[in-house]
Amino acid sequence: MTLAYDGTAFAGFQVQPRQRTVQGVLEKAVNQMNKGSNYVHVFGSGRTDAGVHALGQVIHFDLVNDIPDQGIVNGLNSLLPLDIEIKTAEHVSSEFHAQFTAHGKRYVYRVSHTKAINPFKRFYTGHYKYPLEIDLIKIALQDVVGTHDFSSFVAAGSQTKSHIRTIYSAEVKEVPQENEIIFEFYGSGFLYNQVRIMVAALLEIGSRRRPVHDFLRLYQVKDRNQCRVTAPASGLYLKEVVYQPDKLVNND
Repeated sequence: MTLAYDGTAFAGFQVQPRQRTVQGVLEKAVNQMNKGSNYVHVFGSGRTDAGVHALGQVIHFDLVNDIPDQGIVNGLNSLLPLDIEIKTAEHVSSEFHAQFTAHGKRYVYRVSHTKAINPFKRFYTGHYKYPLEIDLIKIALQDVVGTHDFSSFVAAGSQTKSHIRTIYSAEVKEVPQENEIIFEFYGSGFLYNQVRIMVAALLEIGSRRRPVHDFLRLYQVKDRNQCRVTAPASGLYLKEVVYQPDKLVNND
């Protein structure tokens, strides 16, 4: 299933005791629809933090009852709160796993580039008030693409042993009519808070607070203390999860 959600009122995707989470709300609705004796667990393509949004999060679960795809979409949307929407559903082979068969992910980060914080965007964008030279950011993004050790861009609390990741593309564009700067990253996978830390560093480059090629140095030093700022969760969106085509087909 592919779904979208407004992360503002959620304590992240993963189930947590006494917290409202996306996974917890989904499991409640799925089991209410299933009406079975066995509890149905929902598996996500990955975790999103509190306040982070999704345009194309992917989940999977196993049902005993054979319900048509559109019936699942309609049934769950009638049970879910208004800050979650099921967009599509499809039957897949038993080999499919929302997390482990993913080929890559696309994230978008929206920055409101105004002197004062727009009250109508405070939950849906980050904010940066300083002047920016977008051309400097575009040059710096060339250093982001490729396979690198992102140890300087991972927050404390990460349980991942290897910090090496591959970024397939990294882009930035201005949207003057909205006073926004929009970043988009497509990679094999991302570390805890990696996108938000990279965005913060790129904004510092754009305002000449860092050298334009500082990412190359940060890859070498592998020191989070030299890249301490994390952009707010409110600007981050999981746009898409990309799967290998042969994993999306039900061959049964």
